[in-house]
Amino acid sequence: MRYQDCVESVQAPDETSDGDARLARANINPGTGLATDYLNHFNEAIMLLEMLSDCPDCIEDLLAWKPMTYSEHFAHSRFKERDLAVAAYNAAEPGLREFLDALAVTMTVVLETTRKAIGSDPSSAESVLVATHAVTCLKPLIARAAAVINGDLDPESHDTVAMQAVIDGLMQRPIT
Repeated sequence: MRYQDCVESVQAPDETSDGDARLARANINPGTGLATDYLNHFNEAIMLLEMLSDCPDCIEDLLAWKPMTYSEHFAHSRFKERDLAVAAYNAAEPGLREFLDALAVTMTVVLETTRKAIGSDPSSAESVLVATHAVTCLKPLIARAAAVINGDLDPESHDTVAMQAVIDGLMQRPIT
């Protein structure tokens, strides 16, 4: 089953719109079957990390952030076409899903490691450096995930060595 075909499974019988057009209207890339809305989950955590030095109270929101898979994100979201997003994801090319999932796992590891390193003292100089370093690691991963979702990155270019290097780099203390 292709992701366009999944539209029919969640479409009301009287709807006559083309599957690709419905995906596009729902902000789901018709070429990949993936939606950038998922990245909002990670962008929220990045925004909190960026605000931490000026607003240490953001630590509560950062600590409340929970990892979510693509399907979990949409299940908990107010995204109007969440059922379509999950159906399209499930029908998307397995290589694309695996690549996006690997990027999501990498971003989650970076965020979880950062939260532990920051602990309960977000205003310390070391915590600010850790948060800044994490943001520097996360932004290219978000860009890569967006490229996968938008069909601009070939899943064959999946480089687990590079993603592991991001995690390994985060584990090292930033140079002060």
